[in-house]
Amino acid sequence: MSVWNPDNIRDVAESVGISSLSNEVVENLSRDVEYRVSQVLEEALKFMRHGKRTTLSTQDVSQGLRVLEVEPLYGYESTRPLRFGEASMGPGQPLFYVEDEEVDFEKLINAPLPKVPREVSFTAHWLAVEGVQPSISQNPTAADARGQELVPKGSGANPNIAAISGNDNVTVKPLVKHILSKELQLYFERICTAILDEHNDEYRTAALASLRSDPGLHQLVPYFVQYVAEKVTHNLKNLFVLTQMMQLTSAMLDNKSLYVDPYVASIVPPVLTCLVGRRLGESSPPASIAHFGLRDLAASLISMIAKKYAKSSHTLKPRLARTCLKHFLDINKPLGVHYGAISGLRAIGGAETVRVLLIPNLKAYESIIKDEINNNGPKFTEAEFVMGAIMASLQSLVSDRAPTTNAGVNNEELRAKVADKVGELVGNRIFELGRLAVAQAVVEDQLQLSGV
Repeated sequence: MSVWNPDNIRDVAESVGISSLSNEVVENLSRDVEYRVSQVLEEALKFMRHGKRTTLSTQDVSQGLRVLEVEPLYGYESTRPLRFGEASMGPGQPLFYVEDEEVDFEKLINAPLPKVPREVSFTAHWLAVEGVQPSISQNPTAADARGQELVPKGSGANPNIAAISGNDNVTVKPLVKHILSKELQLYFERICTAILDEHNDEYRTAALASLRSDPGLHQLVPYFVQYVAEKVTHNLKNLFVLTQMMQLTSAMLDNKSLYVDPYVASIVPPVLTCLVGRRLGESSPPASIAHFGLRDLAASLISMIAKKYAKSSHTLKPRLARTCLKHFLDINKPLGVHYGAISGLRAIGGAETVRVLLIPNLKAYESIIKDEINNNGPKFTEAEFVMGAIMASLQSLVSDRAPTTNAGVNNEELRAKVADKVGELVGNRIFELGRLAVAQAVVEDQLQLSGV
């Protein structure tokens, strides 16, 4: 329903010769008038704010009409406020009109002429001479300078200093004006509180569902991005917080109404931290392998980011692949980092990344995990996770290819070729699991690369 009074529409229609209008037409016209008036007021308010004023003037409205390519109203350029009179048209029908000021011509003729305005002129003065400010009326005095020095400069400034300088009512304004409504501030606080509530799964699920589907949250995107970065940076030993931050990031990326492209560069570092971070979670035995689930979640986010935003940023995939490959080839990194790097390489480019970046380095890499797996070493569990990531990556080669048959395949010859390509440890695991299709894919990719 329109706020604009429909009777005004009928009165204007009758004044131009239209005697009857249907209620539907009147309602639609009322809504259109309300929209047009609000559009003019929005433009007028812009001129008012740019003029550093708090009172809207008729000049602002005229400028707003010109911006909208509408002929402005003439006769209202006075800086004095308009005075409206009221006349009664009957019971309950007041009519407001602009009172015209009565001018006495005799007084106007006999009034003395105004003073002739002075001509515009310019004067120059020395602001400083050899670094010393001269004491002239145009320059600020030493007392004014001391007062400015004592004014608080930041949001955390001491208010007592301002009181000493006599500036008790000084308010510090931020350089960047980004005002959030109270509703959005309350929403942000509730979401952050709900996501970190360990004891209420339903509360967390509802918060993530809201963030994943609600429209109108674009103003909160930079705040959520900064919130995720801070929580990941300061809670590397808390797997629950890290997991929830990844869930929050996933919810933002899933929300189709949010434009996240400008913030991808800020979203990637926390996700990479959870993917290839050196120490994630507690180091005690029950929690020592729990971080692998977090790394899998981070790898899925990397895959989503690479697929969704690679077109808008042509260097995104190469930078992500370079980071994961660097951590994979660093022998001084823990096995958990290698697991995350392998999962990340598979997530970034699928079979193509595995074929070009992972397979050529597997034979040299097997020396890092070979002793742990064969001798059941202290890091046997972590080494098995890494081996599982390698097998999952190699499996992507099969899903990327057309199905082949195993007829006429010499297993011993094939085993030798696979071992020469990816190492004896990985080759034996492929045949132990009976994945002949993976072995054929590895060997055939080798032949294709050598042929190229």
